[in-house]
Amino acid sequence: MPENLYSHLNEILEGKQLSISAITRELKEVGISEHRLVMTGYLRALRDLKKLNEVDIPPSKVYIKIDSKENTLPDIYSLLGKEARHLEQEFALPVAVYVITNVLDRPVFKEELQKVGFSSKNINDCLSRPGHAIKESRNENLKEYTASITRITIPVSDSAYEADQLSPELLRHANHLLLKMLKLSVDISGLTPRTKKTTINDFG
Repeated sequence: MPENLYSHLNEILEGKQLSISAITRELKEVGISEHRLVMTGYLRALRDLKKLNEVDIPPSKVYIKIDSKENTLPDIYSLLGKEARHLEQEFALPVAVYVITNVLDRPVFKEELQKVGFSSKNINDCLSRPGHAIKESRNENLKEYTASITRITIPVSDSAYEADQLSPELLRHANHLLLKMLKLSVDISGLTPRTKKTTINDFG
């Protein structure tokens, strides 16, 4: 099976929905000739991997390309939760609040922090800790923000938080975490030096 089959298939299905016969025919036009049974198995494998949608339109099945944005963009809460676990306990929650408020350009709600992995006790402990790294938000647009969030459900009376006093150390942790999240969110293969030494911090 040609190495470039997947890229050609993506081009063929861009903005179209095609049957196996039509796909096979268009592949032949670019010099790729595969048996129909082989293509059937390949397309169904891509369907199972959530790369294609298979729609039954008798007498044929047609295949539709799934928008890569729906497939590949990581969830900010799970990504942040995964990386925040490696921070010192006193910095984990304040850094999460700082990152989310800056990335989303609004205060972060309690429901969101719970999705990252922080409990109500974690939040209360952080609020009562000397240093005031975070504070409860009094932003006048909180109701508007709640209504505009469609990806998840935010309770109407949910508390929201903002970063308060930003120490140099907190900012250092936040910048380090943001860089790690960026590396996990974009494809940088073929762009980094092959001679770069891997350290234990790369797996942190």
